[in-house]
Order: sequence, then structure tokens, then C-alpha cells
Amino acid sequence: MAMRPESAVTTAEMRKIEADAIESGSVTGLDLMERAGAGAVSAARERLMPDPAGKRVLILCGPGNNGGDGYVIARILHDLDAEIELRALGAPGQGAPDALANRKRWLEIGTVMPLDDSAAMGAQPDLVIDALFGTGLARGVDPAIFDPVRARIGAAPIIAVDLPSGLCSDSGQVIGAEGGILPATLTVSFHRPKRGHYLRDGPRFCGALAVCDIGLGATEGAVRLVRAPDGLGKGHGHKFSYGHALVLSGGMGQSGAARLAARAALRVGAGLVTIGAPAEAMPEIAAQITALMLRRVDDAGNFAGLLDDPRINALCLGPGLGLGPREAALIGTALVSARPAVLDADALTLIAADPELRSALHPNCVLTPHEGEFARLFPDIADRSEGPGWGKPDLVAEAARRSGCVILLKGPDTVIATPEGNVMLHAAAYERAAPWLATAGSGDVLAGLIAGLLARGAAPAAAAQTGVWLHTEAARHMGAGLIAEDLPDLLPRVLQDL
Repeated sequence: MAMRPESAVTTAEMRKIEADAIESGSVTGLDLMERAGAGAVSAARERLMPDPAGKRVLILCGPGNNGGDGYVIARILHDLDAEIELRALGAPGQGAPDALANRKRWLEIGTVMPLDDSAAMGAQPDLVIDALFGTGLARGVDPAIFDPVRARIGAAPIIAVDLPSGLCSDSGQVIGAEGGILPATLTVSFHRPKRGHYLRDGPRFCGALAVCDIGLGATEGAVRLVRAPDGLGKGHGHKFSYGHALVLSGGMGQSGAARLAARAALRVGAGLVTIGAPAEAMPEIAAQITALMLRRVDDAGNFAGLLDDPRINALCLGPGLGLGPREAALIGTALVSARPAVLDADALTLIAADPELRSALHPNCVLTPHEGEFARLFPDIADRSEGPGWGKPDLVAEAARRSGCVILLKGPDTVIATPEGNVMLHAAAYERAAPWLATAGSGDVLAGLIAGLLARGAAPAAAAQTGVWLHTEAARHMGAGLIAEDLPDLLPRVLQDL
């Protein structure tokens, strides 16, 4: 049965969820394996092979519980009159008694042949089931394991049980050489998606993703999935009821990024949005804005004077700002004010280079780095290798704890973390894929969205989550041909849908 889980789990979390259920007596390991096999077959019939009768299915089983699921799948498909060819990599070990039990059940009705016996390989299959290695994989897979399979499957679709063999469940990275993985057409997971389905290489190798209920209740993992906001409508009030965001601009010829951010802040519902710009850039900006306001900000002194207005309640700092002493002083003034602030692009570069600016960060800040900026801000954290038990959410959580503010690490797999240790994941993948966001200015729009939401009174973490969801949803409404200027003007359609 398809599910809509609220979190993604690690290998350790999933093992504990299963162990707790088994220890409670509500279910056995064999029950869970039977349900997983049935769920995989149901997903296969729904998505790829409605009627298995007479179809050739090649099933690849490993020595662990993932292989045990494969034996169950073989038995169910056999009962549906499919022609099964089952290839195994070794026999279940001492640590997989449930897998061994299901292998024995299969041997009562079918045969098991070694995976590496290429001479005995049959005809091209109609479907391949990859049940070799699941969430417990901790080391790279020898690419040669897959050679006999690749040589004969042709264009047959591949269903991965839990994960494509060779993919790290926690980090989403290929473990070892890239040839040591079997890319899937459809990945069927159980109870909750794994972090690796969404992170790094996961979506590229998982194909489509289905998550099946196996009766483990409402248990969730620590990393929450970002979902659509409940709604962003307005009630009674006037423009100042919805906040006043200020976006700082760079000089002449550098104002485009600030204008993108400011328009996004206005579109997402901030009551007023002002661009603060040096004198040289004001004619350029004034010629291209209407609903946005414009104020002169030449240096930290008159910026501080502008911030004497308490109605300015959110700041956007960095898009197209510049990297000189003037800009560093502006960032320092903004941080001293302790106002909710989004820090992006040039602001992040300045903070990375200046310990005093870094020390002025506060809990009302949202930092929105891409991976290169993250590495400059937190080089020792970024250098940590990812793998079993440690992935991108853990890196971002450590950075948020250290900096004392919300960190949003941008990418198709955007991760948001708070200083308190709350971690959220938004993946622009599978049905929410939005590759068109890889375009100049897209990040400036995201910064503006978050600033506008801060102006409306959202807490930093909530503004970051809602902003990244709206950003992707706007891109999905447009599709191919998207440029950053389109994003703010797509927001009305997105908000109406909410």
C-alpha cells in the first residue's frame, strides 16, 4: 500500500523500529519479510507488470534479509504464474535466519542458481528484481558481480528492493566504484523512505520511488520531510501587519540579484519591501521597479539610521552585494541589530572570511549556502566523509549547532537544520523534480522568499522550509524554459493552489 511518510530514516533507526515491533510481540521477522515481499509485488504490478502470468522474472538474492525479501517475491510471483529464474550470491548467513527460512520455502517449489554462473544464464527477462544488498551495506560492491546480469537484461526494467544494490542508505552515495551499483527503474522501500533515497546520488539510481506499509505503525525518523505549508492567506489588517523586508543591493550593474530577491519577498506576502542601494545604483533600480520601495544606503552609518525604523522587521543580505569593506560593515550592522535575516551569496563569503562577523550570528539568522559556500564556512565539517551512519543531514546539523542559527544547504536535496538539532529534508526529486531551478538567480529568489516569510512573522526554520517548498513548486508550475525572473510571478498560482 502506498504511503505518505513524514520522515526519512537511517539504517539504525529502521533496525530499531523493526526490533521494537518484534520485541513487543506484535509481529515477527518472518511476518515483516512476507509483508515486504507482498508490497514489492504489489508495486511491481501497479507500476510495471500488471499481469505477471507468463512473464520471465529474474530475481537476484543476496545473503542477508534483503535476499530474504527476494525469496518471498519469487514465491508470490510464481503463484501468479510468472516464470522465475532465481540467482543467489551465496547462501543466507548465520545472522539472517528469516532469510534462510524463506530460501528453504522457495526451494520447495523452485531452484536457486549461483549469480556468477554466466554460462547457465537464461533468456532476456521481462523484469529484474534486485534483492542483493539492502540497507545494511557498509562496503563497496565489486562491479564484476553485476557483469553477468548486465550482459543479458537488455532494456528490462529493474525493481530494487529497499535500495539499488551499492547505494548507501544513509548518505545516498555510491559505496565504492560507480560501476558497483545496479540502477533501478523503480525502488520499493518499506515503512519509511531511507535518507539515501533522497540524498546525493539516490534519486539518480533509484528511478521512481514507492514506499509500502508493512504494519509498523506511525513511527518516524529524526529527519523530517518538508511538506506543503497549510496556507499563506491573509486576514484583516494593513500592509504593516505583514511586515517590512529590506533587501540590500550592490552597486551599479550589480542590482539584479537584489531586485529578484525583493520581488520574491513581495510576492510571498510581505506588506512592504524596500531595496537599500548605494547612490550610484539608484537610477538603475528605480527604472525597473514599481511596487518595491527604494532607499539610499551608502554605508553602515546611514544603514544603521534606516534600521532605527522598528517596522523594518526582516533583512535579506548578500545577493549581488559585493565583497569590500563597505559590504562587510553593512553585514556587521545588520547582525548587531539582531533582526531576522537571510544571509546568502556574498554575505556568506564575507562571514566565512571574518571571525567577528561569524561570532555576531544569532538565532534569528538563516544562512543559505550552496555546497561551495558551505565548505568555506565550515571546512572541517565539509571535509568529513559521508557514508553509513553519517550523511548530509548530520553535516548540516553540526554546522547549525556550531553557528547558533538555521542553516539551509541548497541543492536538489536541500537540508535545513536548527541549532537545537531539528533537521528537515526537502528533495526536488521523483514527482517533485525541478531541474529547471539550475539557473542563474534562482538562489536569489529563494533568499527573497525566506526574507518575505520572516517579515510576515514566520520563525526562521519555518520560513526556510516554506520558502524552499514554494521555490520548487513554482518551478514545477513553469517547467522547461524557466528563468529566475519567472519564479516570483508564478507564486500567485502556487498560493492559490494552497
